[in-house]
Amino acid sequence: MNRKEFIRLSSLLSASALVPEFIQASARQLGNNRKLPLVIVQLSGGNDGLNTIIPYRNDIYYQLRPNISIELADALKLTDEFAIHSKLHGFKELYDAGYLSIIHNVGYPNPNRSHFRSMDIWHSASDAEKYVNTGWVGRWLDSSCKNGCEPYYAIETDDALSLALKGELQKGLAFNHPAQFYTSAANPLIQAIAKEESQNSSMNQQLAYLQKTLTEATSSAQYIHSKLKIRDRKSEYPDTLLGQKLKLVADLILSDCNTSVYYVSISGFDTHASQNTFHGRLLAQVNDAVLAFVNDMVEAKLFNDTMLMLFSEFGRRVKQNGSRGTDHGAANQVMLVSGALKKQGFYNEGPDLKNLDENGDIRYKVDFREVYATLIDKWLESDSTKILQKPFTSMQFI
Repeated sequence: MNRKEFIRLSSLLSASALVPEFIQASARQLGNNRKLPLVIVQLSGGNDGLNTIIPYRNDIYYQLRPNISIELADALKLTDEFAIHSKLHGFKELYDAGYLSIIHNVGYPNPNRSHFRSMDIWHSASDAEKYVNTGWVGRWLDSSCKNGCEPYYAIETDDALSLALKGELQKGLAFNHPAQFYTSAANPLIQAIAKEESQNSSMNQQLAYLQKTLTEATSSAQYIHSKLKIRDRKSEYPDTLLGQKLKLVADLILSDCNTSVYYVSISGFDTHASQNTFHGRLLAQVNDAVLAFVNDMVEAKLFNDTMLMLFSEFGRRVKQNGSRGTDHGAANQVMLVSGALKKQGFYNEGPDLKNLDENGDIRYKVDFREVYATLIDKWLESDSTKILQKPFTSMQFI
C-alpha cells in the first residue's frame, strides 16, 4: 500500500468512526440477526511472535537471539517498548489508525508443542489433556442451527474442512474454487444421490450420511453460484495463496452471502532454520493480503462490521537454536483487525522474558478461549459457555 492509498484508507476509516450512524447504515443481517463475518486467519506452523512484535528495549531478547534478533533500525516503532516487523508496514498503519489490537501471552495450561495436537486444541477449544472431535465453530453452528442450516454459514477456503468447523450435527463448507465446486456438485451421479428418497428402511446409516452430505453440498454450491459476483475493485490482491483466499472471502462478503464465519490459513511458519529470511517473506504475504482485504471492506463501508482474527498454534522458543532459527514454543500473540475495536493497540503487557517456563518458553497469561468467548458472545451473539463447554472471562476488545 503506497502513501496515497493509505491516506485514502485512513480518511475513509476516520470518517466512518466519527459517524455513529455508519455502523447501523452499513450493517447487514446474517441468519438469525448475526453481524457480518468473523474472518479467521490461521498462521500454520507456529509464528515467531517475538520477531513479529519486537521487544526492542529488552536485553534478554538480544542475549538469547544474537543472530536472529531484530534491531529497532530494521523495524517499525509502535511504542517505547515494542516495534513491529518491517514487512508488516500495513499493520503499522492500521495500528496508528486504531484498527489493530494485539493481545500478548495467549495460550493455554500445559502447552503441547506438537503442531498437530496443539492445532487440535485450538480448533476444538478443549483442555490440553482432553480429546474432542468437534470444533468451536462447528459447535457454534450446532447451537445456532437447531432447526437446520446450510453449510455455507461457515466457509473454509481450502480443499479439506478443518476440525474447527466440524460440529456434532452441523459442519461448515470447504472449497477453494467456487466454479469448480459448482461443476462438481452438478455431476449427474451426485445429483441423483442427493435427490434420492431417504425413507428406504434398507438404507444404512453410512449411506444416509453420504446422502445428507451430498444434498447439503449440492444446495450450497447452487446457492454460492447464484450469489457470487466477481466485482471490479480498486484494491489489488497479491498473487499469493493467501491473497487469493482473502480475495474469495471478500467476493463472497460483497455478494451478500449469508455466511458468518470464514476460515483461511497460510502455512510455512515452522522456522527451525534460516528463520529471518523465510519469516520476513511470510509476513509480507500476510501484510499484503490483509491490507487488500481491509481496503475492500472500507470501500464497501463494511469495515466496522467485519472482524479479522490472526492466530498461530503456538509461538517459538525464546532462545535461538544452532541453525539460526527457533524451535516450538508456547504462548504467542493474537491480533485482531476491525473498525469495531474498543481496545486498540496493545491489549495487555508484553511477554516477561525474565520469567520463562521450564522449557524456556513464554508463559501464557490469557487463555485463548477467552478470545473465543468474547467473539462468540459479542460478535456472533451466542452463548460461549455452552459452545466452549465451560465459562471463560469475556474480554473488552469489542
